[in-house]
Amino acid sequence: MTLSVNTNTSAALALQNLQATNRQLDIVQNRINTGLVVTGAKDNAAVYAIAQNMRGDVGAYDAVKQSLNRGSSIIDVALAAGESISDILVQMKEKVVAASDVSLDTNSRNALNEDFQALVKQIQSIVENAKFDGADLLDGSITTGIQVLADADATNHLTIGSENLNLSGTIITLTTTASIDTITGASGALAQVGNSLQNLNSALARIGSAGKKIDAHSQFVDKLVASLKGGIGNLVDADLAVESANLQALQVKQQLGVQSLSIANSRPQILLSLFRG
Repeated sequence: MTLSVNTNTSAALALQNLQATNRQLDIVQNRINTGLVVTGAKDNAAVYAIAQNMRGDVGAYDAVKQSLNRGSSIIDVALAAGESISDILVQMKEKVVAASDVSLDTNSRNALNEDFQALVKQIQSIVENAKFDGADLLDGSITTGIQVLADADATNHLTIGSENLNLSGTIITLTTTASIDTITGASGALAQVGNSLQNLNSALARIGSAGKKIDAHSQFVDKLVASLKGGIGNLVDADLAVESANLQALQVKQQLGVQSLSIANSRPQILLSLFRG
């Protein structure tokens, strides 16, 4: 090998190897810092594109989950209100039956009727206030039901049916003018309360079924999102145990590369001995 002060091939080669080691070390340190083996399209364009699409699906399903949670909350409020109305109807039936006693005096009958009228008003008040986020399934304002998102493409929906629990309706047949201050009135009110209670139980069953459907789909979305996140991790996550071993090896190579470059740089010093007198 030619000895020259102008060209040091060994040093150039050692420098190239050291630079290559430093680049590999930078890559490993980045993987350790981010926990990712693919952080951008430059690392692996195909894998990055697939991972980004999956991340988009995860974000979309987060929106689906929010929609399902809103629907579930609306149903919970409607069920709570409906169950309260059911309890009131049970109380009303008790009072109607008591008012059917022919031996009651006028004062007792009037007292029962006042309680009965108060319960009638309470039913209507509950119906009007059974709202969540502005949606009321029980007051008849929603005629076509409520649709919540079911998939990440926003093309499929789950429909929550509404029920009209207003007085004098098809479910609560009890009228606003119902009274139990007479035997005849009590007899008519008893039939209305009985029908209303039976109809209400059916309505609550329908709302409850919708709630189960929402809950089941919400659980499915949770599992799907977990699977997607696992798939993304399989594609882009770094194996930190492997990267730790690589880091140790590259650090040693870096130190050896520095020493090799130092030795190569000192080679031209040999030429000085040739020119000593």
